[in-house]
Amino acid sequence: MIEQIYKISTDDKKVVEKVIFDENLHYLHMVFGKGEGLPEHFSHSNVYMTVIKGILSIGLNNQDIHEYSNGTLLFLLSRPVSKQLLDIVREQVLLISCFAADSPIKYQ
Repeated sequence: MIEQIYKISTDDKKVVEKVIFDENLHYLHMVFGKGEGLPEHFSHSNVYMTVIKGILSIGLNNQDIHEYSNGTLLFLLSRPVSKQLLDIVREQVLLISCFAADSPIKYQ
């Protein structure tokens, strides 16, 4: 079998799953319920976030918190480090796929 299969959570309970964590890619699958979120943290890599369900409220560096609805793909360029705050979820459920990767410049 050539492909490798990963299973991810399919219900609406809070979860932060590290689906793939290797030297090339960090892929997280996150589900948050109403009143839940992530604490402030820092990112040292480029991050791609897809809002699959709900509304993402996120503050980056010193910006005000912005909201993004489902069907939105965010690209967060790390220069050199970005501060992120995933605000408390206002909707019933927030479902996010998140990919973090080193900049391709590293490999040139």
